[in-house]
Amino acid sequence: MVVPVTTRLEQDPLGEVPVPHEALYGAQTVRAIQNFPVSGLRPLEPFVVAQLWIKKAAALTHRDTGRLDARRADAIIAAADEALSGQHRHQFVVDPYQAGAGTSHNMNVNEVLANRANELLGGRRGTYAPVHPNDHVNMAQSTNDTIPTNIRLAVLRQLPALLASVDALHHALARKGVEFDGIVKAGRTHLQDAMPIRLGQEFAAYAGTIARSRQRIVEAADYLNDLGIGGSAVGTGVNVEASYPARMIGHLTAITGIPTLRLGHDRIQLMQSMGDAAAFSAALRGLAIDLSKIASDLRLLVSGPRTGLDEIVLPATQPGSSMMPGKINPSIPEMVNQVCFQVIGCDTTVVMAAEHGQLELNVMMPVIAHNVLFSLQILTNAIGVFASRCIEGMIANAESCAYWVERSAALATALMPRLGYAAAAELSKRSVAEGILIRDLVAREGILPSAELDMILDLRRMTEIGVPTAPPSTPPTAFSSPELVRATPEP
Repeated sequence: MVVPVTTRLEQDPLGEVPVPHEALYGAQTVRAIQNFPVSGLRPLEPFVVAQLWIKKAAALTHRDTGRLDARRADAIIAAADEALSGQHRHQFVVDPYQAGAGTSHNMNVNEVLANRANELLGGRRGTYAPVHPNDHVNMAQSTNDTIPTNIRLAVLRQLPALLASVDALHHALARKGVEFDGIVKAGRTHLQDAMPIRLGQEFAAYAGTIARSRQRIVEAADYLNDLGIGGSAVGTGVNVEASYPARMIGHLTAITGIPTLRLGHDRIQLMQSMGDAAAFSAALRGLAIDLSKIASDLRLLVSGPRTGLDEIVLPATQPGSSMMPGKINPSIPEMVNQVCFQVIGCDTTVVMAAEHGQLELNVMMPVIAHNVLFSLQILTNAIGVFASRCIEGMIANAESCAYWVERSAALATALMPRLGYAAAAELSKRSVAEGILIRDLVAREGILPSAELDMILDLRRMTEIGVPTAPPSTPPTAFSSPELVRATPEP
């Protein structure tokens, strides 16, 4: 049985609009619902919260200056506080893919607060008296300065959670760097044998990579503290009191708890350009690139357990196959890869949208907001899971590491200062062709005394800066292959 929805008639500049009776939003929001049935998505919570912050700060500012009487201002503030506490959240309904630089989202918030403020004052929804969504809730504001300010506030609000997740991952990787420092393993470049490296060195480097990505994000985020609120329609501040921008910064600082907010010196520039948001998105993309590379490395290192590298063991988080019993997949790194791909795609959208502003305004701000905030959300959550459910419980397979490093054809590189490049290359080729360890091949052929061979092929020494050879006391025994007759390189 379909329950009929009762409606009320509201008027906007285009005419009458039936609005669901129970809705706190009004005519312009209904038009947006009708015009943009695109994704079925609601606005992300930080995008709603930041707009509510701006409306509350504006009401406080106008009460301070007397431009808005205390009765109306207090009602708007109370309505905003209700929404900020989580009430009425289902009333913010405009699809992220909308027109007009975010006008529909701005009006959605204006209408909800106006209707709720009127209820608090004893009035009815849809009458917009004594509080009007444009005249009072939106006083001295435009979509064109509130949405850029919203994006900055919303990002800064989510930033601490992202940084906390990044810090947890950095610390987890750094701890593994210490824990695994005694394990020597085969290095690999081009997915081919390379000189030895310690497993701890690999993970310490991962930690350093994450730390550098974090720093780039912090540096990019600093630009977002410059707010262009008060720019009004085109950045010039028409219909805005001279004291309004500075007062807004004060109230927004108190409301948001973000102590670094600054008054933008050029509000026209801050309205014209989405460069700061795009730069922050690029920093998120940089983190995603580094993070995805680390996740892919772990998937290689854990490959096996019989037919792959099998150098680490990840925590078993779920059965890996609906058909193959006992199979355990690297599920968390796989998830991280997918999140990183999404973030890179979001950044591409942000780049295109930021470039596509014209003259005094970028009308693509809603999709910029959605993609930057979505990237922040999924990166924060994915990194937290990666640290807690993958990295922290990971263990090293020291036996596999030792097995592969001894079989690396690249160990001949350590012999190069003693035997020369050509001779070392020949040893490497013969080791692979005959299926014999470099160490055993050199010993079998009597190329070097055993003590010198052991010194040169000290695997741990190879993982530190230095030349593993020492001046020979006697010439090495000649090798039968013509290519290896010269035992010492030319000066």
